[in-house]
Amino acid sequence: MTVEKLKALNPEIEFYTIDSPEFADFGRRITDIDPADIIKAAGDIELPAEGTKYYPSVDAFEKLKIAEEVKNLCYGELDCQMGYCCGYNSLLNAWEWHTGSEINVAVTDIVLILAKLGEVKDNRIDSSKAKAFLLKKGDVAEVYATSLHFAPCQAQDGGFGCVVGLPKGTNTPLEGEYSDKRLFAKNKWLLAHQDNKKLIDQGACVGVFGKNLEIMY
Repeated sequence: MTVEKLKALNPEIEFYTIDSPEFADFGRRITDIDPADIIKAAGDIELPAEGTKYYPSVDAFEKLKIAEEVKNLCYGELDCQMGYCCGYNSLLNAWEWHTGSEINVAVTDIVLILAKLGEVKDNRIDSSKAKAFLLKKGDVAEVYATSLHFAPCQAQDGGFGCVVGLPKGTNTPLEGEYSDKRLFAKNKWLLAHQDNKKLIDQGACVGVFGKNLEIMY
């Protein structure tokens, strides 16, 4: 997949690569980490029959050299987890953010639909604030804590796979109840798109309005 093809198929969305200057507002390419072993290990994880599946922590990933490199080079020796998001998705659906950057390793070509946390006003943001970025298989990116993101979109038939590095415990179930209705899981604040009934039924705060963007490939 090329960004030129994606631009042609998705004229209503601003499309870039992670090497575009525009990505600097959202994250950075990581060049000093070799993803080959973790991409190979991800091949042992079966995709769901439909929809997406997220594993916060994958033991096989965390035994690899890259896990220690991410811990030291990206999180300054803080404990982190190496998980996996995979399956079939072409929609924006929601935006989330964490306290701490997220590390993404593209196991397949993927598209990240991103926006800036600062654009959220009174727990509302319009999907027109989105920018889309193509990551090619093997790309490693840091997505900053101030970047709204959600499950990647596939850029080819056969689904997608993306390794997800985060501070340890992120995206696991909460143990308490809190007044901030955006807090959806540990270290996970989330705004569901107004059309995402599945998330809304799970108690997610509705905060993304406008078109539920769909990536055509």
